[in-house]
Amino acid sequence: MDPAVRSSRAEVVRLLDPEFTEVGASGRRHTYAEMIAELHDHPGSSVDGPVYEPSDITGVLLAPNLVHLTYETLFDGRRALRSSLWRKQDDHTGWRMYYHQGTPTS
Repeated sequence: MDPAVRSSRAEVVRLLDPEFTEVGASGRRHTYAEMIAELHDHPGSSVDGPVYEPSDITGVLLAPNLVHLTYETLFDGRRALRSSLWRKQDDHTGWRMYYHQGTPTS
C-alpha cells in the first residue's frame, strides 16, 4: 500500500502474480495487464496524496504456499474490507498476490 511501491512498475511486476485478478471496491474487475499499466495512476499511488491505512490484518494458511489475508483500509475518509490471496510458486519469485477484492463498508 506504500505509494512508492504502487507507483513503481518494477515493484508491481514483482508483487503481482501473472494470473492476478482483482475486484476493486468500485466493483470494477482488473487484470494483471491493467494493473501493471495503470496502478501508478490509481488513487493511493502518489506520494503527495492520501494513502491507504490498513488495520485488523489477519492471515490464514489455506494450503502450502497459499495464504489468505483479510484486512480493513481507510483511504481518504472511505473504509473498505479487503481480501487477498497470496501464493508462492517458487523461491525465486517469492510471494505474489494472486487475487484481491475490496468491498466498501461504513
